[in-house]
Amino acid sequence: MVVLTGYAASGVTPAGRVPDGGRGPMTLATAGDLTGYLGRVLDGWNRARPDERVTLVELPDSADETRSQMITDLRSGAGRFDVLNIDVAWTSEFAAAGWIAPVDRERFPLGSFLPPVVDTATYDGRLYAVPYVTNAGMLFYRKDVLDRAGERPPRTWAELERQARTLAPAHGLDGYAGQFLPYEGLTVNAAEAVYSAGGTILGDEGERVTVDSAAARAGIGFLARGVRDGWIPREALAYTEEESRQAFQDGGLLFLRNWPYAWAGASGTGSRVAGRFGAVPLPGPHGPGTSVLGGSNLAVSSHARHPESARDLIAYLTSERVQRRVLTEGALPPVRAALYGDPALVRRFPYLPALRSSVLAAAPRPKSPHYEQVSLAVQAVLHDAMAQRQAPEAAVGRLAGELAAIARRR
Repeated sequence: MVVLTGYAASGVTPAGRVPDGGRGPMTLATAGDLTGYLGRVLDGWNRARPDERVTLVELPDSADETRSQMITDLRSGAGRFDVLNIDVAWTSEFAAAGWIAPVDRERFPLGSFLPPVVDTATYDGRLYAVPYVTNAGMLFYRKDVLDRAGERPPRTWAELERQARTLAPAHGLDGYAGQFLPYEGLTVNAAEAVYSAGGTILGDEGERVTVDSAAARAGIGFLARGVRDGWIPREALAYTEEESRQAFQDGGLLFLRNWPYAWAGASGTGSRVAGRFGAVPLPGPHGPGTSVLGGSNLAVSSHARHPESARDLIAYLTSERVQRRVLTEGALPPVRAALYGDPALVRRFPYLPALRSSVLAAAPRPKSPHYEQVSLAVQAVLHDAMAQRQAPEAAVGRLAGELAAIARRR
């Protein structure tokens, strides 16, 4: 979901009206509300506050297309939206460009949120958004296969590699897959491998390049070795979230890195693995690894027509009551920490304890006002390394050089 608002530089709305103060109607835009829950949530707001009615605008399902439409609107001053529900990776870029306004930390119960999610909403030491939905990568595994072999889910890369190389082919399965097509999902997988090995990609809000390290070489080498040695199938180099989910759900994979949303499909009618899989935190070199935080943050446009109403709407959408509906009706991981220990919710969503552990150990994607260029560079380099076109050591050196050139554009 995304809500955006913008104004022309003159301060006049598209209808020719001058903004009329802090309270009034708003537009809320979202990138494809696939379950339809958001309209029902907003119905409650609109009944209670008819003078501050929210109009929902759904943007394309694709994150890249949604971002493009948002930026086009904000740059042009077309002013279609008031609040932006932005991907967590966009916060720094939007804040640095002046498209979103800082918000008061004291106005929102940030202490009730899972702690790592708050960092995704900050830039240059200030809070520019409020966490709305979180996410963390998890390792889905075939419980029936591991149980039959008397094995536990892997906690280390070595265990994952061994089981993927030996157990998977013995049961006619491929070993491991993630999201390895060159797109944002590959940036996430790359960052998780580097972070899990103890490395980083950028520091100081994108001003310092830190990727040229032994940890980065180990992380990228782990993924490249998987393809070279065959326990990552070459077909996975074209997988997004959906292709990889389908491969696991169709019974073709022993292990899958994906977001928690994959649980519903794998448990559903027609799934060949329903009742025969589990999910645990991602492994790392010496124990549990580090996931990249996903999700979205709610921000107020710098040119919002009614900023007070916009901030109240954000408070409503991040309240515990609505956050419960985000999970139960929207099938999205909430940011409120207490919901992860609710016994009724855990019975309904058994992966919640493991997801909580993953989120608490997770880290944001690299922060940069040039995030799109950073992500494209990471994708290109990792894909070349996994496709065996470049050795991991050379790939890391190349990535460091490309990121340094991007950082100099600041």
